[in-house]
Amino acid sequence: MHTPVPPRRLTAALVGAGCLLLPLIAAVPQAGAADVPQAAAASGAMAVAPYEYLGWGNPQKPTDVMAATGVKWFTLAFILSDGGCNPKWDGSRALTGGSDESAIKSIRGAGGDVVVSVGGWSGNKLGEKCSSASALAGAYQKVINAYHLKALDIDIEDTEFSNATVRQRVVSALKIVKTNNPGIVTYVTMGTTPNGPDANGKDLIKKGAAAGLANDGWTIMPFDFGGHNGTMGSATESALEGLKAAVKSAYGYSDDAAYRRIGVSSMNGKTDESDETVTTGDFQTILGYAKQHHMARFTFWAVNRDRQCGSGGDAGSSCSGVGQSPYAFTKIVSQYAG
Repeated sequence: MHTPVPPRRLTAALVGAGCLLLPLIAAVPQAGAADVPQAAAASGAMAVAPYEYLGWGNPQKPTDVMAATGVKWFTLAFILSDGGCNPKWDGSRALTGGSDESAIKSIRGAGGDVVVSVGGWSGNKLGEKCSSASALAGAYQKVINAYHLKALDIDIEDTEFSNATVRQRVVSALKIVKTNNPGIVTYVTMGTTPNGPDANGKDLIKKGAAAGLANDGWTIMPFDFGGHNGTMGSATESALEGLKAAVKSAYGYSDDAAYRRIGVSSMNGKTDESDETVTTGDFQTILGYAKQHHMARFTFWAVNRDRQCGSGGDAGSSCSGVGQSPYAFTKIVSQYAG
């Protein structure tokens, strides 16, 4: 991506650009109608919660976004480690008592709610700083308790994603969270190839299945491919088919049940790669796919960028890098109902 860059899923050369960017205990779930109601818990307004990073660039007031687009939920980024096994906003701001809590109160006061996202590309990761699954679950629990959350997103990237021990720790911690918080919706968000999750992603899903983790939405970020064919919309569909196959294989789901357990988190406009531009047309393609298959989640990175750049501006923290009307991408996502 260009400078400044969206801190979501950056290439190694761009890491320094900024602070980027869940009751089933017994057997692994099997295919069948019983899978569907579980996944349905993640549908509706929650399923379209776009990311907003309140500590990045020039973020819009969430209530202004709600009024302009009809969106009710946001995925707020990011919770990181403060250097130990303790969660803070961006690794530095207290969980409560500050501007983040004020924003969440304003969203809820306007009839909305939030998913809180843990992780991202940069910064200290709780999955690495917490030494055990129980300790990591405890850190996640602090976030859940602070805001009485109905949903939690684990955005697992970079070194947290590439370490097999940490991948196991994350899924084991999420199983504990699911056990201790009946009804909570959990998402796991990760990078992808144009053909679906890479070896690390497939291993993460297999570890989740082996642990008996009834995760509501295995979500991929279909951008920063390092090369792809066709439009970004068609590349996203291909990646989602690969994700569905991986989830179906690991869990033994039917096709329908597998689709209802996957999700997509795209990027609007120009990405980190010079050959990638995700257009509103691509978002319409993804919307059609999501509606056809009743996916668990259709979101994107990020509301911060959902506006046209000023004269001479380039894609970054506050604009998409493409010609668009304000909130054009959010308005497409808001049409999804699960």
